[in-house]
Amino acid sequence: MKRRENFRGKKSGFTLIEMLLVLALLGMLVGFAVMKSDQIFGGNQVAITEMKVKESFSVPLFKYRADTGNYPTTQQGIKALLQKPGDDRGRWKGPYVNKPDDLIDFWGNELKYRFPGTKNVGSYDLYSLGPDGVESGDDIGNW
Repeated sequence: MKRRENFRGKKSGFTLIEMLLVLALLGMLVGFAVMKSDQIFGGNQVAITEMKVKESFSVPLFKYRADTGNYPTTQQGIKALLQKPGDDRGRWKGPYVNKPDDLIDFWGNELKYRFPGTKNVGSYDLYSLGPDGVESGDDIGNW
């Protein structure tokens, strides 16, 4: 007769301690990524605002100029694209932008506008005050 042996091979798998260790490491990595997300993705804020200032307003301002004969004045400001200025002589056919948020930069500040421009002589200056919210070296303009 053949002998029957009770053979229990070594079972493979993870212990509870190993699983907890892996979960703790994953938690630390996620926490680190969340804390550093501004530094990781912060460059996109500047790029988005730069694109908005340099490209998104060229067509609305061109349409405004075509309708009224000139760009909005500094006093009228960029809001003239959204609301009819008082001295349009009946030629304003806007709004030229969809909503008030279109006139706001990534940091929640209103875009600054100047016509005639001091940086773009013969045209307009459109700029964001940048992350610090004051006129300084981090301003993002259409120049």
